[in-house]
Amino acid sequence: MLIAGFPAGAWGTNCYLVAPAAGEECVIIDPGHQATQGVEETLKKHRLKPVAVVLTHGHIDHVASVVPVCGAHDVPAWIHPSDRYMMSDPEKALGRSIGMPLMGELTVGEPDDVHELTDGAKLSLAGLELTVSHAPGHTKGSVTFGMPEAADVPPVFFSGDLLFAGSIGRTDLPGGDMAEMLDSLARVCLPLDDSTVVLSGHGPQTTIGRERATNPYLREVAAGQGASPAPRRGM
Repeated sequence: MLIAGFPAGAWGTNCYLVAPAAGEECVIIDPGHQATQGVEETLKKHRLKPVAVVLTHGHIDHVASVVPVCGAHDVPAWIHPSDRYMMSDPEKALGRSIGMPLMGELTVGEPDDVHELTDGAKLSLAGLELTVSHAPGHTKGSVTFGMPEAADVPPVFFSGDLLFAGSIGRTDLPGGDMAEMLDSLARVCLPLDDSTVVLSGHGPQTTIGRERATNPYLREVAAGQGASPAPRRGM
C-alpha cells in the first residue's frame, strides 16, 4: 500500500494520493488550495496514474484544485450532494469573502464529471476499496473514507475535518452543527479499532486508540457527556 500526503496552500490542508503500490493507479483525496504542483510531483515521483478525485467535504481549502487536477488527467470527482454547491460558490459556504487576492488564484466551478457520494457506499477505485461514511457536523455533506486492513498496513481512516489529532473540525461556519458533529464522532469514529490510522484534513496522523485515550471530544462523547473544549483547525 502506498499513501503519499502533503500539506497544501494557505490552510495547510492535507492532500493524499493512495495506491496499491508505486507504479499503479491511484485515488487523490482533497486536492485543495495550491495543491496542483504537489499532486503532479507526487504522481511523477511514484509513477502513479490517477483514476478519481474523492472529497471529504466542499470547503475551498479541500477542493480548490479539483478542476485543474481532474481536467489534466480526465478523471471524475466524487463529493456528497449536500456539499456539491460549494465547488461553484465557495464564499457562500464560508458565510464571508475569503479575500480577492486569494480568490484570484482559484479556479471556481465543477470538473466535467462529478459523482455523488452516499452513506455506506463502497467505492472500488484503483484496486482499492473505500467505505464512505456520511459524517455531518463540520459541513452538511462531510464524509470520511475508511480502508480495511491490508497485508502491510493497519486499517486507515481518512477523517477529513471530522477528527484531528487532539481536536475536531470547527462548527461555526454555514452548515456546521455541534450536535451533528458529536453524533458523527460517536457513530463513525468510536466503533473503529484502536489500531486504525487516522489521516485527517489538517495536522499530523494519529490513531483511533490515541484519540480515544487523549482527545477531549472523543473521550467525552464516549462518556456520553458531549464536548466543551473549542475546536482548533480547519476553515
